[in-house]
Amino acid sequence: MLDAARRGGYALPAINVSTVTAINGALAGLAEARSDGILQVLPAAGAFAGGLDGEATAEGAIVLAEAAHRLAQRYDVLVALHTDHCLPEEVDAFLLPLIEETARRRAEGRGNLFNSHMFDGSQLPLEENMERAAELLRMCTNEEIILEVEAGVIGGQDESGASGDEIAGAYTTPEDMLYVDASLGGIGRYLLAPSFGNQHGSYKAGELKLRPEVLRDGQLAMRAKNGGKAQFDFVFHGGSSSPVKKIQEAIGHGVVKMNLDSDTLYAFTRPIAQHLFQNFENALRLDGEMGIKNAYDPAVYLRKGALGFAERVRQACADLKAAGLTLSQPEPERIAL
Repeated sequence: MLDAARRGGYALPAINVSTVTAINGALAGLAEARSDGILQVLPAAGAFAGGLDGEATAEGAIVLAEAAHRLAQRYDVLVALHTDHCLPEEVDAFLLPLIEETARRRAEGRGNLFNSHMFDGSQLPLEENMERAAELLRMCTNEEIILEVEAGVIGGQDESGASGDEIAGAYTTPEDMLYVDASLGGIGRYLLAPSFGNQHGSYKAGELKLRPEVLRDGQLAMRAKNGGKAQFDFVFHGGSSSPVKKIQEAIGHGVVKMNLDSDTLYAFTRPIAQHLFQNFENALRLDGEMGIKNAYDPAVYLRKGALGFAERVRQACADLKAAGLTLSQPEPERIAL
């Protein structure tokens, strides 16, 4: 999927999910767009899915992954599974158990639980970040897992609390990118999430100072060092609120994956809020009345949320130029003769 995105000049939508309802919305959106994609689980999402005490982060991630494996079989698109923003202090409780679970499945002759994981060591000095990442990449490579890393802190706020500082104007340098490749390139396959003015969260028009040319400069440095065909596989974090023109410019400089979280969360919540506002008296038992079941039935309003989620995913597939390009059933003109 990543190779196809690189060759085809598009990026895969990587959609954060924390519930089965969100998984269904994501899968429906991908199928409607005829796009392959990635479902992502944050440690916070694993904690939410794992129980009300919020302590079973790895177990919750396994529950979501198993659900995604089963539900994705209903759709004729390819779906990969990824974990997002695992901080250094979360590795032992979250990332390592998930790698071990994939190793156990593979020993039984089954496929991977997750296809890729992210280690977010961006708050560490780059040397320590890459030292930790190299250890994890060796473990991942043994199980045919891709590792995503972040070099340069991407500001804003995401669900996990990662990269919570406001760091406008922090850009990853070509030298830092080359250090990442020197540290990881000989071990296994990795994805790099650089900082080029992107920030987690949603912002008003004009607030983000995106500079996709930072990605271009990194690719030029990579080719100058390693040859004309060498290139990074970049990940666009904090893509919410970004102008489509900037998104597609970043794709032109090697972005093969873009994360979706804030925009899909809002697209999920907006129709639910509308339903509850419009059915306020029926959704609550007011003045001794009993309300109306369809007004307070979660299956009714959560379905509306899933439909909104699916529509936002479908839009993202078009913005990322991935719509209609699923590899599940190549169209005749795409079949090599």
